[in-house]
Amino acid sequence: MGNYLPSTESQRGEMLDYLGLRSPEDLYAAAPEELLLKSPLGLPGGKAEMEVMREMERLAAKNSVFTSVFRGAGAYRHYIPAIVNAVIGKETFATAYTPYQAELSQGILQSIFEYQSMICELTGLDAANASVYDGASAAAEAAAMCRERKRARVLISAAAHPEVIETVRTYCWAAGAPVELIAAKDGATDLQALASALGGDVSCFYLAQPNFFGILEDAEEAARLTHQHGAKFIMGINPIAAAILKTPGECCADIAVGEGQPLGLPLGFGGPYLGFMAATAALTRKLPGRIVGQTADSEGSRAFVLTLQAREQHIRREKAGSNICSNEALCAMAASVYLAAMGPAGMREAASQSLSKAHYLAAELGKLPGFGLKYQREFFHEFVTEKPAGSDRLLAYLEEHGILGGLPLDDGILWCATEMNTREEMDRLVSLLKEAL
Repeated sequence: MGNYLPSTESQRGEMLDYLGLRSPEDLYAAAPEELLLKSPLGLPGGKAEMEVMREMERLAAKNSVFTSVFRGAGAYRHYIPAIVNAVIGKETFATAYTPYQAELSQGILQSIFEYQSMICELTGLDAANASVYDGASAAAEAAAMCRERKRARVLISAAAHPEVIETVRTYCWAAGAPVELIAAKDGATDLQALASALGGDVSCFYLAQPNFFGILEDAEEAARLTHQHGAKFIMGINPIAAAILKTPGECCADIAVGEGQPLGLPLGFGGPYLGFMAATAALTRKLPGRIVGQTADSEGSRAFVLTLQAREQHIRREKAGSNICSNEALCAMAASVYLAAMGPAGMREAASQSLSKAHYLAAELGKLPGFGLKYQREFFHEFVTEKPAGSDRLLAYLEEHGILGGLPLDDGILWCATEMNTREEMDRLVSLLKEAL
């Protein structure tokens, strides 16, 4: 690593002389002998740039890149306007990170402010933060926001994404807060079970809209029941669906959370993604992380400041109410550029096409033996079909032809369609399944 150190050999010598040391190793004299590295790490030798490129290309060739994707389950293939990568690829943005000297970072603060403003428009709520790690951690942070001394029990719909459920459970386990699943009935949350579970010790109820099975829930009724018992209502949303559905604000949600990946972020092997959070004015001060605000400087010009910066975990440690130390600045900027480029009309078009294409696909699949709709309910762009015998073979056959089929579940297959799927692709999918059957 010597070549990457900014100081020269003579400068390092001066520093060692000042410290009264002979070599950098003397800095570790207090460390136990058995912890010191006595031999090289066994790393391979360095390679030329061209050799490294060839090796990376060889590894990348092992990936399966599907020409058609009919799988969602939390990560979705949407069209990304060229301007998104053109903007976030600029040097001034590519290293965007936490604005530690906040008011000196006016460009970063403005990008976060614009992002927050658009998330508020999308959710219909009063305040949004500077983004969190992903949608699952956003849900867990939202549950932590609602916890009170006499209200610790967290309710979550069993129809939510399994990874969201597990993340909320993990956070709550660490905080000693009990978590209870509200059963699903016919693919949707059983509101009678919710009514029975609610009580004076419940802090919040989390509902996904649409849920993991793609079904549209009765969010307004869930909110009414939750508020009736003094608990907070957390609504997890798909940001594309939010363009045509009632907003969390219209559904009387206290907090809205979700995964921002559909907003201009490509499918990746686990990320990086971002979670978005928005809340009512009453809960603004409980939002984790940062909130950027707009003001005027001493000359009356538009300026941006960190209105709220909790970051209590630095000083309160295990007593902190949040685990958020950072923000997904570059991913949030991608979402901002996507939302600005699409605009309300573009968002509605993407949502409408996703909705109509999913219904076309469901109808065509339903004509095949063993692929009938499992739940006769309204859905957005995902749906569950029955699981015919030999379904693993059928899905493998699709993969052989460059198509990633639905996600196998215990008792069904979860399919997804977005604006990226053409009618020809869907017809080809059905045709291939006919052949395989």
